[in-house]
Amino acid sequence: MDDIRENEIRIRVPPCANASLTFIGKILTPWPDRDSCPRQGRLDGPECRLVLAPEWQPALAGLEAYEKIDVLYWLDRSRRDLVTQSPKSDGTTTGTFALRSPVRPNPIGLSKVRLVRIEDGEVIVRGLDCIDGTPLLDIKPDRCAFTPAAPPKPGGRPED
Repeated sequence: MDDIRENEIRIRVPPCANASLTFIGKILTPWPDRDSCPRQGRLDGPECRLVLAPEWQPALAGLEAYEKIDVLYWLDRSRRDLVTQSPKSDGTTTGTFALRSPVRPNPIGLSKVRLVRIEDGEVIVRGLDCIDGTPLLDIKPDRCAFTPAAPPKPGGRPED
């Protein structure tokens, strides 16, 4: 964790004292480590499982109505101290907030995935890009499913 690339900047991270998260389960994927994990998930990627703790399984009621969902997870094996990063693929230096890197001050991952099915308290999805055993933070319906269609403009077509 002490290795940084040329032009990267590391800071001393203060102890956390102002937040609490509850992991609701874990994520099972085919990728055992960061090197084998894809950089971005694909909706036609392999099936992965969101395994919920038993007390959270009733919260899945109604989720099957959605084709796509958002999955939030805790990138528990990521470092948290870089403010600039040099992705190994191109050698440039960029601010952490301009990257989708797992290296973040609060390593929360977010993936929009395709819901395949729900069975026995597990949500089977395609489109994840995290390591096997990653802690699960939350599941939400695709936010676009709640965006109302704009009313047509007077004299205009509905799609205007």
